[in-house]
Amino acid sequence: MTKMRLTTLVLAVGVAIAGAGPGAAQDLDAVSFGTNWLAQAEHGGFYQAVADGTYKDHGLDVTIVQGGPSAANQALLMADRIQFYMQGNLIGSFSAVEQDIPVVDVAAIFQKDPQVIIAHPDSGVDTFGDLAKLPTIFMGKDLFTTGFPWMKAEFPGFKDEQIKPYTFSPAPFLADKMSAQQGYITSEPYAIETVGGFVPKLFLMADYGFDTPSTMIEVKADYLEANRDVVQRFVDASIIGWYNYLYGDNTAANDLIKQDNPEITDGQIAFSLAKMKDAGLIDSGAAETGGIGCLSMDQVKSFYDKMVAVGVVKPDIDYTKVVDDSFACNNVGAELKGE
Repeated sequence: MTKMRLTTLVLAVGVAIAGAGPGAAQDLDAVSFGTNWLAQAEHGGFYQAVADGTYKDHGLDVTIVQGGPSAANQALLMADRIQFYMQGNLIGSFSAVEQDIPVVDVAAIFQKDPQVIIAHPDSGVDTFGDLAKLPTIFMGKDLFTTGFPWMKAEFPGFKDEQIKPYTFSPAPFLADKMSAQQGYITSEPYAIETVGGFVPKLFLMADYGFDTPSTMIEVKADYLEANRDVVQRFVDASIIGWYNYLYGDNTAANDLIKQDNPEITDGQIAFSLAKMKDAGLIDSGAAETGGIGCLSMDQVKSFYDKMVAVGVVKPDIDYTKVVDDSFACNNVGAELKGE
């Protein structure tokens, strides 16, 4: 046997052995997951599952496609450019049903939507209803057309005249102590504390009845039908990633987050993580019995009924079409939480 043929044989055997092992690259199903905003701690469990190999252990090669102000990740989902998308909350899901967009939510990482209304500590606001007394609330168009109708129905006194545009800057709020502003409990309060030098009052809308789940895993209906095993593995691995991110060593995941989003700081990440835990965004509701990611049809119906009542969602849609609750609620990875 010539030296060249022997070398070729050795290389071929080496490649075959390398390809035969568990988790080998060619054995993995390659999928992409598009988030709905820039990388942050609120996406931590997904980054954790990449960083610690949980996705690979489940036979997946996962690429996270970062969202952001100029991203169109849901459009990429519909174009089959990505296989999974992070849906913000059920309003987007109901809208999909209304428009005959064939998508399905298969898990809900957040049991509570992180949306808050933020007030100054010395403004005389002690309850959610007290916010109606303030002359100004800085609010974006999306929340004004979805959450604000619910606020007006549930807490009499809120008026359209209170609303001024929210420009995603805390400056107008900081300049007017008799104002409030929208935000996510994991994000804007950190900027307010850092720049304003005070701890604001936070009113988490979920705690007052705005009970949509959030950070949902969404897939196209035809992809789900053809790849149920892949979807199940992605859901399971993502859930395990979230348990490890919340209760284990999340250093490598945070490094990946900062790599994708160099503007984020360690301080912001730590603040967001603490708020996710303190506010029970993830470990509450259906997750208390079914584990992280549990998507409860009872919760879906509750929120649907509320949105129909205030005219945000049409009353004649089949909201059950956009949810498949068979993939989560199995307490996958729950033992990782510990005591």
